[in-house]
Parts: sequence; structure tokens; C-alpha cells
Amino acid sequence: MDKTNVMRLLDVANMEYKYHLYSSEETDGQKVAKLVNKNEYEVFKTLVTVGASNTNYVFVVPVYATLNLKKAAKSVGEKFVEMIKQKDLLPLTGYVHGGCSPIGMKKQFTTVIDETACLVDTMCVSAGRKGVQIEIEPNDLLNYVNGKFVDII
Repeated sequence: MDKTNVMRLLDVANMEYKYHLYSSEETDGQKVAKLVNKNEYEVFKTLVTVGASNTNYVFVVPVYATLNLKKAAKSVGEKFVEMIKQKDLLPLTGYVHGGCSPIGMKKQFTTVIDETACLVDTMCVSAGRKGVQIEIEPNDLLNYVNGKFVDII
């Protein structure tokens, strides 16, 4: 398998990770968790939003959960945040729906990871391509994206 840009970036940063492959047709996070032999508490989805100030933010939440938009807005000091339109995802981040990673976007956005990530030894997020997940320690991801852990679900 060719390494994804996310993997190359983590290699350059000397960060430890594992990768998991699954059918690129599958975009449902809970099904992806089963396919990579993880529970739904260990696999996270990457959501991109826009705030009242027209600033973009990235939220990383477990696949079983829904982003609480009020908590999310509060965590970044906005009056509100809303999901960006799917058609805007690729031009903004460089990633397609189902393959969006908090690592290696075109621009580094403020990133908030749900605090439940602190409860697991490792977490999986997209490796930047459909059908590939990386498994990484939560604090390593947090430090790489310069993020913060907050209750956002």
C-alpha cells in the first residue's frame, strides 16, 4: 500500500502509529470500527465546521456520537458553529468526505478532540484516504494538531 500524506507527515515527525485498511466503499463510522476490529469508542470522525466569525474549526468525535454544536461553539469561543457544506470540504481541507483527517489539511485549523479520547490507549482517525485509518495515542494526536481535549458530544 502507498503511504498516505498523513502517514508521511507522521513519519517525518517520528510519531508512532499503526494503520488499518478496510473497504473504501464504507463511510459509516460504526461499521468502519468493526472492520478495523476496534470498538466505537476508539474510532473517531473528523468534522469541519464554520463559526459565526466565518472561521473554520475541526472537531474530532467518536463515531458513535454526535457533535454538540453548542458545546463545540463554546469550546472555540464562537456564538455558534455549523457544519460546512460537503462540496466545500475538498477545496478547504484537501480531503474528501469519508477520508478527512485532522492531520495534514491544506491549512492548520483550531482542532478540538472530544475528551473521551483520554479514556482510550489509542484512537483511530482517518489516514486521509477512504479505506485507511491510522491508530495513534490520543496525546500524540493532540500535540501534533496543537489541539485540546474538551467535552463536545
